[in-house]
Amino acid sequence: MTQRSCSRRHFLAGFAGGLLLPALAHAADDAAKAPVEADPAVVERVQRADAIRFPRESFQTEIVVRNYSNGVEGDARTFRVLSRGNDNTIVLTLEPATERGQALLMRGRDLWVFMPSVSQPVRLSLAQRLTGQVANGDLARANFAGDYTPALAGKETIDGTPALVLDLAAVDRGVTYARVRYWIAEADNRPLKAEFYALSGRLLKVARYEDFRELAGRVRPTRLVMEDALKQGEVSVLTYENMNVRDLPERMFTREYLRRLQ
Repeated sequence: MTQRSCSRRHFLAGFAGGLLLPALAHAADDAAKAPVEADPAVVERVQRADAIRFPRESFQTEIVVRNYSNGVEGDARTFRVLSRGNDNTIVLTLEPATERGQALLMRGRDLWVFMPSVSQPVRLSLAQRLTGQVANGDLARANFAGDYTPALAGKETIDGTPALVLDLAAVDRGVTYARVRYWIAEADNRPLKAEFYALSGRLLKVARYEDFRELAGRVRPTRLVMEDALKQGEVSVLTYENMNVRDLPERMFTREYLRRLQ
């Protein structure tokens, strides 16, 4: 082999290696960005916690939301929620009387608001504020298992109850929060506490699940306290006045049918 051909071979090998190394680096980056598959046992715990919060069957509930600022009670609102599975929900405003007839319709992660004074429904975000510390998605969609990928982050004790700490990462940007830190009772998967985060990583609000009693056939939290993490003293308290399993047909959850409920 001549010196010239040997030099050419070394050059080509070096050139190929120069191409290969960045390709390998990109492949490693892509592998690092690939979604981590959730532990099925952790997913099941989140599903069980979801089923404690609300029935898996179709149901109806009335929710009173009272807003407080530095301990002083402000406005209050009453909503009727009709839910069919995890993907179809109607939220009707009952009080105050000036807002009666306003309704939210959720299908999947698509959300519209209907107002008596507006002829056409308006598309909304699940993350948009509904009242006080309550976002649209807090009432219209309560499907942590479907909206987030959970990972076990550790164990803590909440008010004397041993709890699992879960990190929930949003499956896409269409859900209510980018990330949720979630505490559930280790013994029975009861939801105890949640922290809700923005895409930037900023803590938005903290929720506590309280006053467990029987509703719709099992023991559930009937009081949810949501505190603003950015403005101290701003609190919303959600009280579930009743809850009943109902047969709600698919045809109810359409924009055409909704006018009949108003």
